[in-house]
Amino acid sequence: MKGLGADAPYWQALQQGQLKLQQCSDCSQWHWPAVWRCGECGSWEQQWREVTPRGRIYSWTRSHYDFGAPKGLPLPYVSVVVELAEAGNLRLLGHLAANSDKQPAIGMAVEGELFHCEVDGESIPAWRWQPGNTTTEAAQ
Repeated sequence: MKGLGADAPYWQALQQGQLKLQQCSDCSQWHWPAVWRCGECGSWEQQWREVTPRGRIYSWTRSHYDFGAPKGLPLPYVSVVVELAEAGNLRLLGHLAANSDKQPAIGMAVEGELFHCEVDGESIPAWRWQPGNTTTEAAQ
């Protein structure tokens, strides 16, 4: 299994269909990528909190070539970086759902869904983002 380092709980949560991200137990700073020790306060005490996969597009790009993309990802595809307000504005990568008829835009509200894709013969969990409800508090 991938993720035998500080990020192991992230990958374990994904296997269970959950999004869990790391937060310092002492100063409440969110961390991604995962850390062993908080860079803000120096604490070694980190906890993993379940987070709703909902946020806003921070950045995006449309790819017209596969560049080693997972099998089954139709061309062109849109890669997105999503900012999660519920987790201190941490950012996660993924792609915009191919069936979305909305043009991607910075600030667009999105909701994530887990799916498994094949990369180099291995099935791994990944995020697919759908345009979401723009009135959702957590996405603001």
